[in-house]
Formats: sequence, structure tokens, C-alpha cells
Amino acid sequence: MITTEEMIRWLNLKKHPEGGYFAETYRSKEKITDPRRGQRSYSTAIYFMLTPDTFSEMHRLTGDEIFHFYLGDPVEMLHLYPDGSGKHLLLGNDIERGIQPQVLVLSGVWQGARLLPGGTSGFALMGTTMAPGFEYSDYQSGSRPELTRQYPEFKELITALTRKR
Repeated sequence: MITTEEMIRWLNLKKHPEGGYFAETYRSKEKITDPRRGQRSYSTAIYFMLTPDTFSEMHRLTGDEIFHFYLGDPVEMLHLYPDGSGKHLLLGNDIERGIQPQVLVLSGVWQGARLLPGGTSGFALMGTTMAPGFEYSDYQSGSRPELTRQYPEFKELITALTRKR
């Protein structure tokens, strides 16, 4: 069985500022000018890995992001929409159980993720792609008090997917 340490070494993963591990695998050399955000690569892609002791904190981006599941344990994701609604999703490869191998997160949607409890692999390896490409200026961390006030029905998962600040 593949270990977390092997995956980190084989894929040259580094700690991600939002949680988990990542490695940028593609950044197009071609650029576009986005009227709202300036010069951008056409597209970017990363490997992204979560482990039992990590999570992807609640955050939102200024562009659409697509998650692709590759290997490991299922991931639970929380999406919180601007209209006040939210959705709990599962990302993985057990399609028969309604778990999705690919998930789209639209621009401006709060998102967070962690391993679904009870897994056996000890990690989930995913990829994400963005077009236009990701820049750190696109990223906004979520505030636990603000998100739980706006989305009280998701308080437990918001608390699990945010850091105390």
C-alpha cells in the first residue's frame, strides 16, 4: 500500500497555505488580460492531497475551480453559496454510492474539504484546475464567526474547516 510519505516524495508535494499538500503541475505560458484581475495565465493545475491531520480551510476564489479525484479515501466538501444556501458533497471514486469523481466550485463560492472519516488509505490525492489560472491574490480565507452567522445550519462543518483566529 502506498504511504502518505511516499506520495509526498514521489510528487514533490509541499505544505499548502490553506491546508494539505500541493505541487503546481501546470501554468500556461500564454496570458490573457482579465479586466477585473489583470494579467493571468490561461490555466493552472495542481496536485492536491489531504491527510487525516489536514483539511482545506474554508475559502473562496475569484475564478471557477474544478477538483478531480485520483486516489485514496473519499473527501467531504462544503460549498456555501452567495444566496445563503449550502451543499455537502462527496468527492471520490465510488460513483455507485453517489460519490463524484469531479466537482466544480464556482467563483465566489465558499469551499472547504477534509477526508471523510473512516478511510483506510490515509490520504486523498486530487487535482484542481483553474481557467484563468490561479494567483494567490484570488484567495480569501473564511472567518469562522462570519460564516457560522451567515450559514448556521452548517456550523459544525464550518467549525471543522476553519482555523480559530
